Amino acid sequence: MLAGLGAGLTGSVAGLASLVSYPALLATGLPPVTANVTNTVALVLNSVGAVGASRPELRGQGRRIALLLPLGMAGGVAGAALLLTTPPSAFEAVVPFFIAAASVLILLQRPPRELASDGTAEARRHPRRALWAMGAGVAAVSVYGGFFGAASGVLLLAVLLLTTGETVARGNALKNTVSGASNLLAAIGFALFADVAWAAVLPLAAGLFVGGVLGPPLVRRLPGLWLRRGIGVAGLVLAAVLASA
Repeated sequence: MLAGLGAGLTGSVAGLASLVSYPALLATGLPPVTANVTNTVALVLNSVGAVGASRPELRGQGRRIALLLPLGMAGGVAGAALLLTTPPSAFEAVVPFFIAAASVLILLQRPPRELASDGTAEARRHPRRALWAMGAGVAAVSVYGGFFGAASGVLLLAVLLLTTGETVARGNALKNTVSGASNLLAAIGFALFADVAWAAVLPLAAGLFVGGVLGPPLVRRLPGLWLRRGIGVAGLVLAAVLASA
């Protein structure tokens, strides 16, 4: 539950939930694939809490939500299907590289306000190109999120800020909505066809929900730079440990 609370806060603030919750599930002794699907199922509650607390930032974004939700949901289903058809040994082999790549991305990420500024200029100069880039980027990130998900929130937020030029708070609210829909479809597939550790889902989901509710008010006030740096370094350490196991 404590891991869920920390993951919910970092997920709704910086898009980094899985880099907290996934290692916590591994620490309980769950196999990597089981930990991954369990994590995805629990993350649905994080999105419920975060979206509910982001209603002020979602006002006026109805058209974007209508466009992006189907793309996010389709991507989540595709990623989940890819995971279910991947041999567990292959998944275990690539997970350290996914985590390492996600951690490096977090450490190198430009500040969200800079991305939003660039996005404003791009959307004004080339509105049609920005729209296509937004749709393609959301679909691609959602496939990755359905398959594994670590740092998918960071990727999705970057795509949205670069293609919409919205403020960080409004981009973050849109990110929580789209990733929530993607996670929901992937979670349904995992609940039906995968080995979910339900005893771990319940306390993790409870913590994620509370963290999701508390996160959006914080993102309106707190810079996420040091949070991203700390989790990025921790992710590199985790990747090294898993690669040597």
